[in-house]
Amino acid sequence: MELTPERLVAQLAGGPLAPAYLIAGPEALRVLEAADAVRARAREQGYAEREVFEPDGRDIDWAALEASLRAPSLFAARRVIEIRLPTAKPGKDGAAVIAGFCEAPPADVLLLVTGGEWSRQHGGKWSEALGRVGRIAIAWAIKPHEMPEWIERRLRARGLVADREAVQRLADRVEGNLLAAAQEIDKLALLADGQPLDAARMEALVADAARFDVFRLLDTALSGQAAQAVRMLAGLRAEGEAVPALMGMVVMELQRAAALARVQARGGDLAGEFRAQRVWDSKQAVYRRALQRHPAERWERFLAQAGRIDRIAKGRAAGDAWQVLERLLVAVAEPRAAVLAAPPR
Repeated sequence: MELTPERLVAQLAGGPLAPAYLIAGPEALRVLEAADAVRARAREQGYAEREVFEPDGRDIDWAALEASLRAPSLFAARRVIEIRLPTAKPGKDGAAVIAGFCEAPPADVLLLVTGGEWSRQHGGKWSEALGRVGRIAIAWAIKPHEMPEWIERRLRARGLVADREAVQRLADRVEGNLLAAAQEIDKLALLADGQPLDAARMEALVADAARFDVFRLLDTALSGQAAQAVRMLAGLRAEGEAVPALMGMVVMELQRAAALARVQARGGDLAGEFRAQRVWDSKQAVYRRALQRHPAERWERFLAQAGRIDRIAKGRAAGDAWQVLERLLVAVAEPRAAVLAAPPR
């Protein structure tokens, strides 16, 4: 039976661990936290050794994994063997190894399989075999109408009480980003002093805690607020952030904008592309304004510039990564500055 990650975590306290667990899905935070809960419970039950198998530029060495699954522990300890599959597809060899393990799971081994993707097409004999002896939890994407309930549960888990309007304010702010929501709630746990949160207090605490929030930096640039984006970037630098830590989100947002711009340029279904890109209704206006400022080819140029910044930050190209990133943000915000974002020839 397929569980949610949260339901799986709740079940872990109820008794001995199953021989195998599969936790996968597009919501990385939910996958990570459920897997962490399995690992913690395993430690409590005496699983003292842990081996991790994951692709490293090539496929997993499935023969070595199979040998490890069947080999007795050197120290007679119980072991967790973890398989990390970014695509949640083990391939023919991997599927055979996992199914073979499930036919007769060793008493001293717990198998934990995690994946970054999942769909109905991912299943097969290997996952069916795992489900018969263990547990399967799928972290499906949280839908917009589910976000307030998810936030409210997490607030309660942190000892916080918030009214419905306060919860909705936070849901509107994070726009479906669970990691951003989790970080905001962790900040609130430190700032709220155990007091109930209404909408006004939620607004004040979140604004204070996120003056230079990474998750808002690109929104500010996309909204055309160049000066504010520059101030936010300076704040992030002063707080000790590193350019490589910022570039993942920068590239993600620029890729999303470029995809939308391509659809708009060919007269395609922009509303459908918003859905495909999982852009919430509350953020679509930001993108629409940005798309009015720049044609599709300019967004591609912005992406190229982001790649150059990443190379500079990693020492693979000359230049000041902070300075070039600032110019890119200004260019995204102001059409007349867009020429600054063009990479040198």
